[in-house]
This record gives sequence, C-alpha cells and structure tokens, in this order.
Amino acid sequence: MAEHRRKGRARGRQVDDHAAADIKTLLGDMPRRRDLLIEYLHLIQDRYGCIHSSHAVALAAELRLAPTEVYEVATFYHHFDVIKDDAPRPPALTVRVCESVSCEMFGAEELVRDLEAGVDGTRVRVQRVPCVGRCHGAPVAVVGQRAFERADAGTVLDAVARADTAPQPTAHQTYDQYRAAGGYRLFEACVDGARDREAVIKELQDSKLRGLGGAGFPAGNKWAILRQQHAPRLLAVNIDEGEPGTFKDRHYLERDPHRFLEGMLIAAWAIDAATCYIYLRDEYAGCRETLLAELAALQARPPRPLPAIELRRGAGAYICGEESAMIESIEGKRGMPRLRPPYVAQVGLFGRPTLEHNMETLYWVRDIIERGAAWFAAHGRRGRVGLRSFSVSGRVAKPGVHLAPAGISVRELIDEYCGGMLPGHQFYGYFPGGASGGILPASLGDLPLDFDTLQPHGCFIGSAAVIVLSDHDSARAAALNAMRFFKHESCGQCTPCRVGTDKAVGLMEAPVWNQALLQDLARAMEDASICGLGQAAPNPLRCAMRYFPQEFE
Repeated sequence: MAEHRRKGRARGRQVDDHAAADIKTLLGDMPRRRDLLIEYLHLIQDRYGCIHSSHAVALAAELRLAPTEVYEVATFYHHFDVIKDDAPRPPALTVRVCESVSCEMFGAEELVRDLEAGVDGTRVRVQRVPCVGRCHGAPVAVVGQRAFERADAGTVLDAVARADTAPQPTAHQTYDQYRAAGGYRLFEACVDGARDREAVIKELQDSKLRGLGGAGFPAGNKWAILRQQHAPRLLAVNIDEGEPGTFKDRHYLERDPHRFLEGMLIAAWAIDAATCYIYLRDEYAGCRETLLAELAALQARPPRPLPAIELRRGAGAYICGEESAMIESIEGKRGMPRLRPPYVAQVGLFGRPTLEHNMETLYWVRDIIERGAAWFAAHGRRGRVGLRSFSVSGRVAKPGVHLAPAGISVRELIDEYCGGMLPGHQFYGYFPGGASGGILPASLGDLPLDFDTLQPHGCFIGSAAVIVLSDHDSARAAALNAMRFFKHESCGQCTPCRVGTDKAVGLMEAPVWNQALLQDLARAMEDASICGLGQAAPNPLRCAMRYFPQEFE
C-alpha cells in the first residue's frame, strides 16, 4: 500500500487550517508545555462547548504530540465532551443534578424527572452526576457553573430561563483583611530565620496532626521524610474533594483561603520546595475564582519571596483524589494511580520528591505553630487527640461542617452539633467516612469517630464525611448508590476494580442478593485492586449485609 501513498504527504490525519488558527488564538502566549494539556482542553471546552476532533488534532500538532495522546486524555475526564466534527454539538447549557447518597435521599431522581420534562432538550441537557461537594444542601443542581442547594424544579428552570450560570461569589477574607488580622506573620518569621525548620517540624509532629484527606498519615512525619530527599523538591495540594458526603475543603476555601495558603507556604519553606501545585476540582468554580484573585493579590504584594505557585483545574475524575493519580493529572495525563513503591515522597511530580497534602491539613498549620502543639493535642474524647472537621449530611436538623473533638461519637455529633435528627426521623445508620467508609447501624453509634477506631468494624473515618440515615432510608439502597458511584468513577486501569464494580452493581440490583458471590467478589476487589478505590468499594455492600440483615429477609 505504501507505494500508493502520495509523495510528501504526512501520515495520519491532517491538521485543519481553521482549527489550527483557533488553537493558536486560544493559547495565545501561554507556554506550549505537555503538562498543561488539561488546561488547554479546558480552554477549548469553555470556548466551544465541546472538543471537536479537528481541535484535538490541531492541539496535538501545536504541542508536538501524537493525536492519540490528546484524545486519550480528553476522553478520560467527564467534563470534556469530545465529538467528531460532523456530529451534533451538545446543547448550549448543561444542568447537572447530583445523584450521590445524600441527594438521592432528598429527591434527586424526582428533580431530574421534573427538569427533563421542563426543558427543551435541544437547548438544555440534564445530566445525572456524582457528588458535587454540597451534600448539606441536598438535593443539588448546577446550572452551568452556578450551584443551587435544596433545589426544586421551579428555581432551577427559572435560572435556566434567565441564563443564571455564573458561579456564586464567596464572602471570604481577602488578602488585605488577612494581613491586617496578623496573617503571614508566621511565614515572615520562618523566612527571616526567627523560626527553625526542625523546630517547626517537631511542633507539627508533637501536635499529632494527621493528614485530613483520608489516609491519616502523620503530617509532621511527612515533612521530616521530605527533608531527607534530594532537591529539588515539590509540593502538591490535593483539593479534588470528590468523596460523596465530603465538602469541608470547600467550606474553608470559601471563607478563609489565606489561612490555607499560608500553611502551604510554611510547608514549602520547611521542605525547601521549589514549586507549589494546587489541584482544585472543577466542580468548585467559585473557589477557583476566589483562589485566582487571592493568589494574584498575594503574588503582587508578597510578604516575603514566594516559591512558584500553579493552580491546576481538575476535569471531573474522582480517582484524582488519589495522590498519585492527582500527580499524573497535574502532569497532563490520564489520572491513573501509580504502582508503589516508589512513593510520591521519593518519586512524585515530574520524578521529583513531592510533599502531597490535603488542603485542610495545611489549613491547620498556622494555628498549630502559633498556639503550640499542646493546644491542638488538648482536644479530643475517649483518648483521641485533636480536632476534626466533620462534613455532616443526611437526616439531621443542621447539616454542614462541624468542628468537633476527635473521638466524638456520631450520636454525640448529631445531638450536640447537628441539632438532633429531622422531625419524624429516627436514627438508623450512618456512613462514618463517605461512600467508601462503609455503613454502620445506630446500635454502633457510640463508637469514637477517629482514625484507627472503625477498622475492626469494617469501616474507616476517611475524610470524616458523615452521612446520617434514618428509619425512612435503606442501607441496601445506599450501598447500591455507592457502588454505582464507584463503577462510574473507576479509572479502568485494573480488572478487579473495573470489572468488579460493574459486576457488583448488577448483583446488587437483583431483587435477591447472591451474598456468597458478592463476598467473593468483594474479597477479590480488596486484595487485587491497585488503589484505594477498588479496595474500599466493597465496604458499603459488606456492611449492609453484616449490619442490616433485616433488609435481606
């Protein structure tokens, strides 16, 4: 066949001149870097409402990549619509309705049906989507980038008619306000030599602060490990808060972004990091606007010389909450978890030693160093140490983020912080750590909520996302909802997770569960999956069978 190829003609699909001009205009004077591929794809999606194949090919040529590299990244993330040039474009406006556990409990399915009946499908599409991080306001709908909590069809349809699609501004503490209240003085003291790196790390270790993204690794120990690695070192902040039931990071970002930023800068100083990368989930459009504005103010009038700071935008992939998958995404790739070892502290971003932290972990750094480790460690119940930010949703009178002592029980959390159960509802069960943390019955409502206390019961606290079920709910239905989420969000890299979540959903949708087969499937997923998604996905189904046998009689 080669002899018939026209002489001098390049192999593969040719770049369209108009598409190439579009891409050059969109990218402007931005650097042509491979690791910024996802940022470029966002520019195309935002401008055209989709990513035409001709634009993907033109972008590949601009970056000197194979078109397949661009295509495989673009199709991996849920927020990119990749279509052929001759295919119909998606409707101009998308309304996303969260269908995760809390929103399903409060009528998300009925909301979807009402919206689908009330919109012109050629102009507006209604999508069921995973958790959008506003579980306390269930059910939630997002019109464009504007979120509506406790949404009803009338309110949402009115927003559609008015094209009310911009993200809500946040009433946060600005850079000037934060500085006036003493902000960045600790960072200045660190840079000026008034604070010693080893002493600061020791203070953090003595406080017993643990990573608040789910894994719970001691924060001070992480810093000490990074100090021993070769330079240059990097810092990556994980704000891909996609665990159903979790919204604490958004809560703090919307109110006090500079407390987190100062903690990040102190961590960067402590390990001598050259660059800080902030990875923010795409659903938090309002937080992104806040961070862009406040980072600009910080960099325009820095209290002291700053490391380089890059804000990266996620694209709708829960798996990127896993630290190595997030690092792959920051590098402009599909968010596929890496096999370990080596660990990211040794070989992380761009092959360099990387300190990876959850946003809330860094939020506490300033208070702990200024007030002393003893202040933070003095909080706690039942022998547990520190404070926990609980994202509480479900059938309670006052859902939201509640700061409470580590080791508090869910029953105490409901009664002392959440105003009790909703009228007419009796406490029935709870997720102690989001969709992956398992489900416990009310009879175990006095267990301490903290790291290492729930594992004997087949659960864990994770990101402290507590979803409260009442006698109006079904643990079996909640477990199925969670498994559907994991099926949707599996990255597909490993067979136990990719196939296991799919098979589990099918078995759990049956009128009668084959419990023996589900147990075997759960064991295979737990033992053989590469990362925590597949390993933890069976927790809710196992708990439903173990603690709620009455639902299977």
